Amino acid sequence: MADDAYLFLLPDRHPRLGAALAAVGVLECTETPAVHGWLQAHGVSASSEQVRILPAEAKAFIPEDAERLPVPLGEEEALRVQQECAPQSVTDMESELLEFRETTQDWQALVHRALTAGIPAPRIVQLTGLDPQDIGRLTV
Repeated sequence: MADDAYLFLLPDRHPRLGAALAAVGVLECTETPAVHGWLQAHGVSASSEQVRILPAEAKAFIPEDAERLPVPLGEEEALRVQQECAPQSVTDMESELLEFRETTQDWQALVHRALTAGIPAPRIVQLTGLDPQDIGRLTV
C-alpha cells in the first residue's frame, strides 16, 4: 500500500485545514501500532480536533512545523477522506453525481417497461431527455 494520506497535528492558532480524523470515521490505519505510537508520542487522542488528515496530493498544505505521519488507506477510505476534506459544494456535487449514477444505471429496463406499458418512444424521449436513437435501439 502506498501512503495515501497524512495525519498531522494542527499547530495552535492555525486555520482549520484538512478534516478532523474523527470526522472521517474508522480507518484501518488508525488501528496500527504506528498510528497508536504516533498519537501517544504527541499526547493526543484520535478524537482530538487537533489531529487532522489530508490526502497525500494535498501534503503541500500541511504547515511546515506540523508533526505528520504518512498513512495508507483503502480505496473507500481514501474516498471518504477526500470527501471530508473537499469544500462542501464539491461534496454536494459528488453526491448528486452518485445519485444520478444510481438512478440511471438501469435506464434501459425502465424504458423497456415504459414501452411495454404503451408509452410511445417520442414521449419517453420528451420525459427523460434520452437520445431518441438510444430509445430506438430498445424498440428493435
